[in-house]
Amino acid sequence: MNLADYRRAAGAWLRDNAPSDDHPEADGIARAKDFMAKLYDAGYSGITWPERWGGQGLTQAEERAFAEAARDYTLPTYVFMIGLGMTGPTLVDRGTDAQRERFVRPLLRGEEIWCQLFSEPGAGSDVASLQTRAERDGDHWIVNGQKVWTSVAHHADWGLLLARTDVDVPKHKGLTMFVVDMHHPGVTVRPLKDMSGRANFNEIFFDNVPVPDEHRVGEVNDGWSVAVTTLLHERLSISAGVGMGGQKDNPASVEALRRVVDTDDPLVRDELVELHIRTRALALFNQRLAQETRAGIFPGARGSAAKLLLAELTQFEADVATRLVGPEAMLAGHPLARAISTAPGMALGGGTNEIMRNIVGDRVLGLPPEPRVDKTVPFKDLKVGTQT
Repeated sequence: MNLADYRRAAGAWLRDNAPSDDHPEADGIARAKDFMAKLYDAGYSGITWPERWGGQGLTQAEERAFAEAARDYTLPTYVFMIGLGMTGPTLVDRGTDAQRERFVRPLLRGEEIWCQLFSEPGAGSDVASLQTRAERDGDHWIVNGQKVWTSVAHHADWGLLLARTDVDVPKHKGLTMFVVDMHHPGVTVRPLKDMSGRANFNEIFFDNVPVPDEHRVGEVNDGWSVAVTTLLHERLSISAGVGMGGQKDNPASVEALRRVVDTDDPLVRDELVELHIRTRALALFNQRLAQETRAGIFPGARGSAAKLLLAELTQFEADVATRLVGPEAMLAGHPLARAISTAPGMALGGGTNEIMRNIVGDRVLGLPPEPRVDKTVPFKDLKVGTQT
């Protein structure tokens, strides 16, 4: 099937199957799972994922064609974005065959929801300072600790957990990655409300939670290299908007703003043109990184550049919307209110803008790195995070 036919077929399928709205809670989860199952069975979930593990085995061209067909719909895929954009790709890249066989297909079909368990109260951008412990007990690991700011954990069936397994080595070298059952006794999930009134984030407590060694991803104490893989996919997926259902649900996009502002005003048009240029430039940059990734070229720290550009674009969108629409855009109930109030969070989630700039300066531009005094010090000798 050529691309034009593929795009028409995808558009026809979406017209018949895309829901009219997206309910993130309660019966909305059941509806979202039902939609993902239909999406997968129709061949539109996991379009570029390896066919061996349940994907469609197609190219970026087909994925872009579907994205173009879907841009006018608000697809109920939000709760799956962590699995589709971060944990799933990590399992494909670094998991065992048994893990891929068990987890990838149910993830793509929406049968299971995933979360990513990295950040802690004392380990955000410096996630290698985390203190959640996993201690070996025969063929299991016993996990104790706390994670925070975890998206969709209150809906998740599984989580990709980074935990400390050795305190006698420097902080980056004593970490191991695991897949943890979010429904296991001892796992407590508490939603956290943000300023928009929603509870998309959570704090999670682990109290003597056993994790089988077969759910370990990568080698013992090599969790940081697995985490780097996850963080790369995270930054690429955040910047590309994986699972967000196109631009229809973005009230601060150029298309949305054109419908509510005076486009006869040349100053307004200048603002919209600048927003369009920035949006298009980021889209093309993301497209290039995605193509390189599928070709086996590791984007590395350029994924951090993409995430930084998105954070700046999101804030610019909010600023433009506020200037053009006026103060009423911030009133409760206004379509732009949530987009504006949550825009600053993009500069924090997935790594702060300051951390992204450090990474780009160090690993892309080759600038001298910041002084580090903890690279060779055993973790047990560091005073980090919430340690006393």
